[in-house]
Amino acid sequence: MIDKNLAPTKLLWVDLEMTGLDPQQDVILEIAAEVTDFEFKTLASYEATINQPEELVSQLMAKNSWWADYPANRDDFLGKLSSGKTADQVEADILVLIDQYFKQEPAVLAGNSIHNDRRFIRHYWPKFESKLHYRMLDVSAWKVLMQGKYGLSFDKKEVHRAFDDIQASIAELQFYIEWFRNER
Repeated sequence: MIDKNLAPTKLLWVDLEMTGLDPQQDVILEIAAEVTDFEFKTLASYEATINQPEELVSQLMAKNSWWADYPANRDDFLGKLSSGKTADQVEADILVLIDQYFKQEPAVLAGNSIHNDRRFIRHYWPKFESKLHYRMLDVSAWKVLMQGKYGLSFDKKEVHRAFDDIQASIAELQFYIEWFRNER
């Protein structure tokens, strides 16, 4: 049982790029993970593309109109999939990262709209999911509050690459925290 009063000491920022938003039908193409402290200092990072059959990726992309508007780096990104790691290799790598940096502490998942990434993690990487705290730090919840209550927006580049998206999520959270510091 997780002690609700135990304060976390680190965050596990994760971003996944997938063929779509449904873990029952879609597959993971890329993962980035970054371990930070609460000053957002990077302690470790990890990136990998997942080797997926080209015909499967093409079929799934054809079903999702979002891919037609994917940023200019799409072809470069898709070209790297054939040299990617297997999903099992990636899960093993992530487990080593979590064990090394979180020890017995459950890892608090952080990111933007992280609930959907967690659905994919739960579906494809159950051992990874078992290492996660039930609580998450979702920057998109901050976005809702800041836009709705304070009319504040954060300008974010739409790169749709896992590592870049993590960096943008961290920068966005820092932006909101800094705004609160200045408002006191």
